[in-house]
Amino acid sequence: MSRFVQLLQNSRMLPFADAASADLPMPRLLRLALFQVSVGMALALLNGTLNRVMIVELNVPAWLVATMVALPLLFAPFRAFLGFRSDHHRSVLGWRRVPYIWMGTLLQYCGLAVMPFALMVLSGTGQVEPPPWLGPGAAALAFLLVGAGLHATQTAGLALATDLAPAETRPRVVALLYVMLLLGMVGGSVVFGALLSGTYTHLRLIQVIQGAAVVTLVLNVIAMWKQEARDMSRTTAAAAPAPRFGAAWREFAAPAGTRRLLVALGLGTAAFSMQDVLLEPYGGQILGMPVGATSLLTALYAGGALIAFGLASRTLRRGADPLRVAARGALVGVLGFAAVVFADPLQSTMLFRAGAALIGFGGGYFSVGTLLAAMSLRDSDNGMALGAWGAVQATAGGLAIAGGAAVCNALGALATSGALGPALVSPATGYLFVYHIEIALLFGALIALGPLVRVRRSTPVGNGLGLAELPG
Repeated sequence: MSRFVQLLQNSRMLPFADAASADLPMPRLLRLALFQVSVGMALALLNGTLNRVMIVELNVPAWLVATMVALPLLFAPFRAFLGFRSDHHRSVLGWRRVPYIWMGTLLQYCGLAVMPFALMVLSGTGQVEPPPWLGPGAAALAFLLVGAGLHATQTAGLALATDLAPAETRPRVVALLYVMLLLGMVGGSVVFGALLSGTYTHLRLIQVIQGAAVVTLVLNVIAMWKQEARDMSRTTAAAAPAPRFGAAWREFAAPAGTRRLLVALGLGTAAFSMQDVLLEPYGGQILGMPVGATSLLTALYAGGALIAFGLASRTLRRGADPLRVAARGALVGVLGFAAVVFADPLQSTMLFRAGAALIGFGGGYFSVGTLLAAMSLRDSDNGMALGAWGAVQATAGGLAIAGGAAVCNALGALATSGALGPALVSPATGYLFVYHIEIALLFGALIALGPLVRVRRSTPVGNGLGLAELPG
């Protein structure tokens, strides 16, 4: 036992122990990362738990549920503006990031606090018949508040983490923040599922959602407590003209490398996101896997992402180019989607599971690499860069999920009806077409990254992966 305690006390044995620094010690870093846990918990609630409860228990039409869940994406394009505003915010208390984290926390709290009652009105479970517009309007307002809050919190929180972390530890800090987001999503899903298990009641739903609101408030207050130093010079700068977002954005997006990075991020994120709602149905409908087996795919995907975060942290610590890391993630994703495609003709569930794990690994590697590359776009005032990264990622991911499902359903119906020819009369046609689109998008991301890797490489081509340099 004493030997085990000694191993735990040795910081080298702890995951991401090297992410800490003298300026940002591990307790403070883990406390700051709690904002990612609250964001992950909110995403798990919106995209998972409430998705099922609204359709099954509350009998809300599926199209209306999909619309409500997609509403938070409306605020995704404004993340660049939020980051820019946090860069130049003038506070009486001398803060610039904390006010935006606090405002995002309040928006999340308010949205979650009113959401269960809005859902009751939307489903028509009350004793009084409300006006037809009240239910959808109240539910839409609740989802919009949560979406605006989590986007503001995450944008300002990532910018604050970048401000606090020294340049040499930022790769490990980024990986740790991603792990905390994933833990928030997985842990939130497990806790919400456990609390809502058994006999469903409206009272239990209200308690769970409002409990999530309280937990969000507590976690975020703990996360930002005494994190940002007060700079009183920001309170005396009121006389200086405030920079305009339009001019700042044109300056930020002027370099071709910045535009290429954002294009690569959009293509890669869309590629890794289109399969989010298709993997489990593909396994059940095409490969005949039972419900329990397809549910494990989420664990495989998350496990692959966790391994990617840890490996990316170690690779970047050794001086690897973040763009090379992103390119390797895209290549691993190509292998993962190829494995999923060949699982159908080979009828191999093992190959399918391996593909799901590779997709998770590639997506994690790609996300960490592109986020760190975005952090390096500006030496200071990096809120706009991180906001632009978040805006592109969230928008591309949301559109890809919706587009992938629509393409799969449309082509699947055409294929099974025989409209695409006898060779494609199969329920797998729609799924496989989407997976091939994702492979093409990943190659598009590699083409966009290629010149950037060539410009920034510090080692001979033969020492790297090589394929990232092929596009001209």
